[in-house]
Amino acid sequence: MKILFAVDGSSYSLKAAEYLAAHFNWLSEPAELHLLHVELPIPISRARAAMGKEAVDRYYAEEAEAALAPAENILQKHDIRFVRSYAAGDVADAIQTYVKENVIDMIVMGSHGHGALRGLMMGSVATKVIAATTVPVLIIR
Repeated sequence: MKILFAVDGSSYSLKAAEYLAAHFNWLSEPAELHLLHVELPIPISRARAAMGKEAVDRYYAEEAEAALAPAENILQKHDIRFVRSYAAGDVADAIQTYVKENVIDMIVMGSHGHGALRGLMMGSVATKVIAATTVPVLIIR
């Protein structure tokens, strides 16, 4: 089984990491865990051009590292192996693309993220992922 854990660095992401680590042994077969952080793209193409490709790539890598590190630490404490990745773009679209390209069987994510709509019942990204995907989604609150 391949599981994609979508990580954004929020407290809900950390709760999801703790839940996943505590219940990883529920799976009847060893799972292949993928961690993915998606960074929203730098919005103005002229700003990207002025910064240069290397600076933009470094920015995305640094943001991904900051978002992934806390969840990775939790999983490492439980000796859970994982593959880490990051992307830039629309979060729900990037998650769906990753699912298709890596033949993911299930998505795990926190119910809320860093978005402006954090106070809603469930985050807008989680809602979009549920609507767009054909694989089961486990939302951790």
